[in-house]
Parts: sequence; structure tokens; C-alpha cells
Amino acid sequence: MIGGFLGAGKTTTVGRLARYLSNQGLKVGLITNDQAGGLVDTKLLRGQGFATEEIAGGCFCCRFNTLVDAAARLNDATKPDVFIAEPVGSCTDLVATVTYPLRRMYGDAFTIAPLAVLVDPVRARRVFGLEEGGTFSSKVAYIFKKQIEEADLIVISKSDLLDDAQREELRAVLQKEFPLAQVVAASPRQESGLDELFATLMSGEQARRNPMAVDYEVYAEGEALLGWLNATVTLSCDDEFEANDFLKKLAAHVQAELQRQGVEIAHFKMTFSPDDGIAGELASVNLVRSDYIPELGMELDEPSTGGQLIVNLRAEAEPAALVEAVKAGLEAVSAGFFGLRATLDHEEHFCPGKPVPTYRDGELVMETKGGCQPGSGCC
Repeated sequence: MIGGFLGAGKTTTVGRLARYLSNQGLKVGLITNDQAGGLVDTKLLRGQGFATEEIAGGCFCCRFNTLVDAAARLNDATKPDVFIAEPVGSCTDLVATVTYPLRRMYGDAFTIAPLAVLVDPVRARRVFGLEEGGTFSSKVAYIFKKQIEEADLIVISKSDLLDDAQREELRAVLQKEFPLAQVVAASPRQESGLDELFATLMSGEQARRNPMAVDYEVYAEGEALLGWLNATVTLSCDDEFEANDFLKKLAAHVQAELQRQGVEIAHFKMTFSPDDGIAGELASVNLVRSDYIPELGMELDEPSTGGQLIVNLRAEAEPAALVEAVKAGLEAVSAGFFGLRATLDHEEHFCPGKPVPTYRDGELVMETKGGCQPGSGCC
């Protein structure tokens, strides 16, 4: 399981790990997770050719039985040697609610690898007071720190963003705060430091120790401060338009509007799938902090006449504010492309509800039938 807060680089790392294992002749099955359906992550990973199941409507902890079912479907379809699961970026307490129950109930079927938790280095330096800059309120930061506390491997992701002194300063703080974990640095984008990480994941097993203490009231209050927006948009043009340029301008417009409101963005990502392109061809853009620059991850080689845009936006804000920022951005940016129309087909916006795990440390907490729905009292 590859954990970490929103925007830490989990999906990029999962894709790199899946390719690394595939090159070794192993079959992989991927499981993505979110509070709602329509994930950019799933689109990106399937676009790379990997068998991927998506679990929506709650964290792995609340959808434990669905997680097991997803693994079974992948097993029936492709018989993977390795399952890689990417939990929701606002989820913690994974050891007690997911991996320990898996080990106890399905120990003959699964070997549990060490839990790797990725941290965005700039975000982490701000949370731990090493530098100034936009950050989260204390209850959201509580989740951020709890994710790191349960890690076997703490991965300073995007390590290329720091110089040597900054990286070592952060490493020292993480090692002091979380002495039971191994701290490594890697840059999934530049593919540096990944061999050590992947070798440890594939050769080790999750540490056996007592589950950490979690204040579920603070955890729930932290999640409730986060606004969630998943949307799908149809783009159509009388002629052709540059989708790469459109994505960057839309991301920048939404970013500017939320900055004006003093909103801290946790993660903002979009993919565009052209109707007139090659199957699996995508353009993507990614923004991981309010004061960062939107970055194109994948680019289209040719202009497009239209296709589907998927929007995933998470921020410490009222969900309605996220919807209005995206709608305003679509209207304003589309007007700058001759003959381009943007039609909002579907959107879900909400704050995650209180997490109520199916199991915790092997004990049944709550029977879930069909899983938990956002806003229903559990995540």
C-alpha cells in the first residue's frame, strides 16, 4: 500500500512501481480509492495499460470488504502476483483498519509489504515549521502527521525540489519525530531513488507493532474541513483547440480564484481524453499547493476537436466554493478558445463524513452493507 497526503505523488509512484514489477516479469493489479467516483488516478493508471479497480464512496478502512472483493476480481481477471493499493489521500489508521485485518483473516492469501507513506517535501517542511508558506489548519495537519506516524517507510517524495541541506534537515526532523520508520528520499518524476524504495517494498514485510492511537473525533473534524469536488466535463470545438494549453490556463484560473479567497489547495488534477485521439491518449495537469505552478504531466501531440475532461479538486474550503471556482474557470477559459464549448456533465461536491472502519485491529466495529456514502456519518 502506497499512502500519503493529497498531492504527495502517490499515483506517479504507483505507476513507476507497477512498471518496475512488470519489467521483472510480475503481473500487477492496481486498486485506487476515493470518497467519490470518477478518479483522475484511475484514468491515468489504466492509460498506462495496468489492470485497475476503483473503490469509491469511502476509504479502504470503511470499505474493507469491497477492497477484498476488488482484489478477488483482479485475481480472477489477471491473476496478479502483486497488488498495489493507493488509499485516499486524507485517510489514516490504515495499519489497524486494513493491513492487520487482512493479515489475520486472509494471511494464507496475502503477504503484506511494508507500508510506504509519501510526503511532499515542501508541504512537510511547512507543517513541521521548517519554512514559511501556506499550510493547513491544525486538525488537517493532524491527519498529515498521523499518516506518517504509522509508516514503515517514510518517503521524502519529489526530493528534487529541495537542496541537500533542506533535504537533510527534513530527514532529521522526520527521523526524530518517527524513530520506528526508515526514511528514504526519492523523486518519482525524475525516477531517482526508486530502486531502494522498491527493493525494500518487495523484500520486506510490514512491521508487527501495536496500532497507533488515533483520536477519531479530531480525525473526523480534520476531514470535514476538506472540500471535495469530482466532475466530468464535455469539451467540444467547432474547429480544433490546443488541449494542453486549455488545461494549464484552466488550472491557473481556478488557482487564482481560490488564492483570492485564501483557500489552501491540497491537490488539483485534471485529465483530458480526446474523442479524436488514439485510445488511451491523455493530457493531464497537476497542482499540489496553492502557491505552486500547475504542471503538465502528459501532453497531447496534436490539437483536438473535443473530448472528456475529468476534474478532481481537494482543498481546505467549503465544497461549494470549489464548484463555483471551476465553473467560473470553465466559462472564462473557454471564451478564449474560438468555438470551444464546455458542458458540465456531472459533479459531486462534499466534505468527507466521519470515518467508521469496518474492522480495527481485527475486531468488528461496524457491518457495512454496500459501503459508506459521503456525508452519511462515515467516510
